[in-house]
Amino acid sequence: MDVRSLFAAQKYAAQRPATEPQPNADSAAARLRGAAEDFATTLNEAETTATAAMTGDADPHALVQALAQSELAVETVVALRNKVVEAYQEILRMPV
Repeated sequence: MDVRSLFAAQKYAAQRPATEPQPNADSAAARLRGAAEDFATTLNEAETTATAAMTGDADPHALVQALAQSELAVETVVALRNKVVEAYQEILRMPV
């Protein structure tokens, strides 16, 4: 029996688990769901702050900060949507 081939088989067996998916790794769907929940939370917080500012219960600086955060969140979602639409249109243009 060749010792080198035995060592190679052992090394291969030791490296094999590194190529298997991790059981606790988040899937893309879970990460997308989390991002959507964060987006909704940001918009709800901005709306709550705006309502409180209209009644005089919130600091104007807090209102400006909440509006800036919601604007950034909306711009990010719009940019992401545009990239998805662009990728879809590119797929449609592919010859079959």
